[in-house]
Amino acid sequence: MADPGAALAAVHADAVAGRAERPSVTAFVADSATEAILLEGLSEVLPRGIDVRRMPCRQAIALLRRMPTPRVLIIDVSGEDQPIAVLVDLSQVVEPDVRVLVIGDRQDVNFYREITRGLGVLEYLYKPLARSMVARHFGRWINDGAVANEAAQGGRVISFTGTAGGVGATTIATNLAWHLATEVRRHTLLLDSNLFTGSMALAFGVRGDTGLRTALELPARVDQLFIERSAQPVTDRLSVLSSEETLSETPDIAPGAAQHLLGIVRRRYNFVLVDVPFQAQALNRDLIELTDQRVVVMDPTLRSMRDALRLLSLINTGPQSRRALLVLNRFGLSGTLTLAQVEDALGLKPDVIIPFLPRVVGQASIAGKHAVTGRGPFRSAILALAQAATFVRMAETQEAEARPAATGWRRLLRPRA
Repeated sequence: MADPGAALAAVHADAVAGRAERPSVTAFVADSATEAILLEGLSEVLPRGIDVRRMPCRQAIALLRRMPTPRVLIIDVSGEDQPIAVLVDLSQVVEPDVRVLVIGDRQDVNFYREITRGLGVLEYLYKPLARSMVARHFGRWINDGAVANEAAQGGRVISFTGTAGGVGATTIATNLAWHLATEVRRHTLLLDSNLFTGSMALAFGVRGDTGLRTALELPARVDQLFIERSAQPVTDRLSVLSSEETLSETPDIAPGAAQHLLGIVRRRYNFVLVDVPFQAQALNRDLIELTDQRVVVMDPTLRSMRDALRLLSLINTGPQSRRALLVLNRFGLSGTLTLAQVEDALGLKPDVIIPFLPRVVGQASIAGKHAVTGRGPFRSAILALAQAATFVRMAETQEAEARPAATGWRRLLRPRA
């Protein structure tokens, strides 16, 4: 008579062997564009590529019934009339320890809550996707499921450069910073590299001191404590680092100072928004090269369009994985170019368009408030910029939600009372 213990051990060994053969990452997508962005976005964490298949969700579920469940499953539910039902059906055919990442076309917060809280989906991204977005939010769940520590990676640095003074780069940056700090609840630093006439501190009613100049002239003195003492707090999660030097001064910027400074502030803040004037100075070039994402702000004028082309032509360097984002501000101002004229001349569409809203923006500034706190097209544009530049998701825009634990996902939606 066979030994029951030995038989059970053999069955267990077979099961372990079978599980060891599970695919690492499998993706089911709806279109070629999504396939291309997934392959590009995950190329660093998975240099050998991933198994991407283009097919409808129902066909994917049928296939998953017959194949080993991958450790990480990416599924595209865009175009599905009932995406929740699709995901519920999917949960019945895969192993409970699978890490499910979802792509879709729904942007509402309730959908995000239902699939993350109710079904245990670990991450949801809605289209249009970007390579860096996929790398940042999906890449962390790969590599044996080890979640990358954002603090260890460092905060995200975003530079704002206007094609000329007065096009609104500072206003856009300060409103985005206010949104990230007060609504998304992320630690945010505004860094004003204009040491003489910068207005970031003024926008929040704080005064710049000599801290930024000292950091740039004597980088060896800069550490976490120095930043805490020099950055002027606006709220518990928003600070401004700036200087207001006399016009007769000539700061002596040390080589490598910008790199050292950004390396320090990345450890302290989730987002660092840098106002970089359109001036041919070594400091400005260094800041632009070291940023993770460049944002170019223009208005619909010939001069602005000319200089936007020059800024967009700069080659990406270092951490930059895609071209600069283009913001068309003050659109609709009387006597300026049409959208068709701007697009034809630039050869591309602006990523974000902000209409000419002098009353909304001006009155908010005079009242010491920020236009992003109100409703309307200006707020919508800032939220769109937040998604494009910082990859803050729609749900994070509404509230700071705790990330679901990676403890299996076969938790069906609880019945509503």
